[in-house]
Amino acid sequence: YVMDPDGGNQTRITKNRTDDWYPAWSPDGSQIAFSSNRDGNWEIYVMNADGTQPIRLTVQSASDQNPDWSPDGKKIAFESYRNRNYEIYIMNADGSEQTLVSDNKAADLHPDWSPDGNKIAFSSNRDGNWEIYVMNVSGTGQTRLTSNSFTDRFPVWTADGKKIVFYSDRDGNNEIYVMNADGSNPVRLTDNPASDINPDVSLN
Repeated sequence: YVMDPDGGNQTRITKNRTDDWYPAWSPDGSQIAFSSNRDGNWEIYVMNADGTQPIRLTVQSASDQNPDWSPDGKKIAFESYRNRNYEIYIMNADGSEQTLVSDNKAADLHPDWSPDGNKIAFSSNRDGNWEIYVMNVSGTGQTRLTSNSFTDRFPVWTADGKKIVFYSDRDGNNEIYVMNADGSNPVRLTDNPASDINPDVSLN
């Protein structure tokens, strides 16, 4: 579905009996990348913003999910289980040249491209629990940003590239936090007994 920022004009744009989720707008607003299991397992698709002309970009027997566009709209980062472990991959926006970039024995998930196009933030449990990491687009320079015994997941860069928003259960339940892009000064944004997860950030 799509809707206005105030929740109005909610419109269904995919229509099938399977699941479609993790939608991601292209930078120019003309397309939406998303995950769907309409062909038997989770794959990455792209469609026009009105839901027309869906095109399958990945063709794997394993799960491909969580697409995220590069700022110039030329590439898409995503997570894949094709090597029997979730890793971060990058492909061209037409699905060609799918390249492994994270390559770790643990799970690497939830890629989010920095606004300058140079880095990708992601979640990983490589150090025993879920933490937020950042790496160069090439996969080099993988750096841990959070360090605690709780879950930190789903990083999203702010539009200026100076901060990263994420969710954490460090205070007893899942809440939304923001921190500097180097991992310093984490601040809790939500505070309620329910679970707040999977944040996103406006483009301005």
